[in-house]
Amino acid sequence: MKLYSRGQVFFYSVTSAVVLLLFLIGFGVIRIIPEKSVSSDKKDIVKEDDFVYQTQSLKDDLVNVNDSGQYLPDELENIKIYQQLNEAVVNISIEVVTLNWFLEPVPQQGGSGSGAIIDKRGFILTNKHVVENAYKVFVTLADGTQFDGNVIGIDTENDLAVVKIEPGDKKLVTIPMGDSSKLLVGQKVLAIGNPFGYERTLTTGVISGLGRPVQPSSSSGYIVKDMIQTDASINPGNSGGPMINSRGEMIGINTMIYSPSGGSIGIGFAVPVNTARRVVPDLIKYGKVKRGWIAIEPVQIFPELVRYASLPVEKGILVSKTAPGSKAEKAGLRGGKEPVRYGRSTFYVGGDIIVETDGLAVNSLADFYSALEDNKPGEVVKVKIVRGKRELELSIELEERQRD
Repeated sequence: MKLYSRGQVFFYSVTSAVVLLLFLIGFGVIRIIPEKSVSSDKKDIVKEDDFVYQTQSLKDDLVNVNDSGQYLPDELENIKIYQQLNEAVVNISIEVVTLNWFLEPVPQQGGSGSGAIIDKRGFILTNKHVVENAYKVFVTLADGTQFDGNVIGIDTENDLAVVKIEPGDKKLVTIPMGDSSKLLVGQKVLAIGNPFGYERTLTTGVISGLGRPVQPSSSSGYIVKDMIQTDASINPGNSGGPMINSRGEMIGINTMIYSPSGGSIGIGFAVPVNTARRVVPDLIKYGKVKRGWIAIEPVQIFPELVRYASLPVEKGILVSKTAPGSKAEKAGLRGGKEPVRYGRSTFYVGGDIIVETDGLAVNSLADFYSALEDNKPGEVVKVKIVRGKRELELSIELEERQRD
């Protein structure tokens, strides 16, 4: 048996503890500093008056254009929109916390993006990924004035967030929200943002496609429905900025690009403004979106499970359990009874299989969340299930989802 001195034991113990700590931090099990990306002071959220969307019209006059006759009508339109709305677009930068070699938390400059002022009281709409993991948020206006920002609400499923600044006596320019339900492919759009740090840059293009289901990131697990596709140049730093129609109304929130190289190749995506109109009041009042939910433990069907349990379908959501006394259970939805261990997970087979929810086909968990994304607690949805060899339809009243 090999013996160790007290010094050696102490050294090995400390080394093991440090390695374990780094492992836990790396996998997010331990956080060195509490997240401050969403305000924990609910009083700051609920004390605000009910949110009312600002409306404004573009003025007919042009600033610093001596001879408008030398410009084409389309150019004058672009100039007018930019002159009157660019001050409503802000630059958002964040500070994050990292660990140095001595495991000490130190502040470090994070990423940056754009945002649109939607209320004169200082509410700013941006993307969730722009302020993700932020310890501090800084908002810079067109005149260079910088404010501390407070992230008061985050909607992970639509990659949206609301930041609040305290403008004091400063008068803010806002961007009115339009209607994204009447958009057409080929319609002209403008984007204002801060790509690569170049502030309030204007790009133009057209709507290239509508109704695109897009997954913002492979790790998000969510699919954003009805995204707007555009060929207007969108680059890193444009995220969170407004997509604007020729009337000077925001019709989308620029969110992401498809790019093998990291730069714009003419395929960009924006969250429809009608989605923002629906979720922003909840974000301001509650700090989150109150969504409806079917109180079950869902399991996405996979090939091994199909073979093991001889399932009648190859895609869908297996109901492992229903919450006791829940509205789903009262509506007749059944969970399984036979326990199965797969990897580190244990679930139950033999229950119902959900194949459609609220009129949308459900092939995966992402589909299931997407189908309920725009439903509120208390609403009743139709759910198609497979039970044995029969297909049934249930009407289920939704409860409030507890997870983000």
